[in-house]
Amino acid sequence: MSDTDIHQQLCDLLDRAGAAYRVVEHEPEGRTEFIAKIRGNKPEQAIKSIVVQVRFGKKDSKYYLANVPGHCRIDLDALKKLFNAESAAFAAREKAEALTGCVIGAIPPFSFSDQLSVLADPLIHQNQEVVFNAGRLDRSIFMKSEDFFRIANPKTADIALK
Repeated sequence: MSDTDIHQQLCDLLDRAGAAYRVVEHEPEGRTEFIAKIRGNKPEQAIKSIVVQVRFGKKDSKYYLANVPGHCRIDLDALKKLFNAESAAFAAREKAEALTGCVIGAIPPFSFSDQLSVLADPLIHQNQEVVFNAGRLDRSIFMKSEDFFRIANPKTADIALK
């Protein structure tokens, strides 16, 4: 699956759900602090999406798409506690890219895989409009945060570290 496919799937999903959004084309960039300057948004307005692996035992683990505001980091200890797990860690790059169909930095806060559940920190609600890379390093989407929560339907949990 190519990045273009995920971008198109995302736009199709948002269209079907009746979301008001806009796609912005820009130079390729996936690092939050740099892309915010390029797009002209506040870092906290961005949604940073990272695939994490939560381990429940030696052979039992689950992957989650963890979403936090752009000025925050993922709180791995909070994830461990949330799921009463043995450990929580960032997924290997190859696994994250396979589960999302995107290169690191282009991962949107929506999952198109039944093996990847979506989590979101409630701090994302603090902005009426959010922005995220949209399956490609050279495309971003701006949309209402309420539409993000309505359409992505994430499990909400305190998983952000400022």
